[in-house]
Amino acid sequence: MRAATGDHDPGSTWAEVDEYLVQTVLPEDEVLELVVDENQAAGLPPIDVSPLQGALLSMLVRMTGARRVLELGTLGGFSTIHLARALPPGGRVVTCEHEPRHAEVARRNLDRAGFTDVVDVRVGAALDTLPQIEAEGGEPFDLVFIDADKPNNPRYLEWALRLTRPGSLIVGDNVVRGGRVVEEGATDPTTTGTRDFLTALGEDPRLEVTALQTVGSKGWDGFALALVR
Repeated sequence: MRAATGDHDPGSTWAEVDEYLVQTVLPEDEVLELVVDENQAAGLPPIDVSPLQGALLSMLVRMTGARRVLELGTLGGFSTIHLARALPPGGRVVTCEHEPRHAEVARRNLDRAGFTDVVDVRVGAALDTLPQIEAEGGEPFDLVFIDADKPNNPRYLEWALRLTRPGSLIVGDNVVRGGRVVEEGATDPTTTGTRDFLTALGEDPRLEVTALQTVGSKGWDGFALALVR
């Protein structure tokens, strides 16, 4: 632990606190450490959820008793493994990844973690994949984790509502974006898509919603959580 000082970089402190919390409250996890190494070696962008956020996703799966989980945005499978670990026997994760190279890395990581038969990786644009999932006619999803391209978040929310049931939980990542959601001059599609997503969540009478800001090794961001009524 570092000595207290009068002047410090908030971002550096957030990361230090994250590391302290990881070391203090989370067990060592060789599998997930290897996943991080594999993702870095493959040149994937370092945009996975943090270990603490991943543990939160696992806890949400357990708390909701979810048996079927839908994830939009697989990347290298770090969050996917957290979701899969929390499933009861017979549970299933369907995860959608646009980039074939990312999906290939994720499949290797899922195989290493022992979840090849638990996780179904769908490759392609999610807006093309989701209608296929609906057409298959499976049971509704109990939890949906939205962590893909932000401009399409409002459309992902529409699909999440089509594929869930009353009592399902929808979780959206990266909803604060370093505070850009409140910057009047921010007109980039990522920010406007996030704003539209939050507006849609707040205005939909089918949902009970909250949103939380987060700080840590991933900077300043946040989660939105919506319970389907």
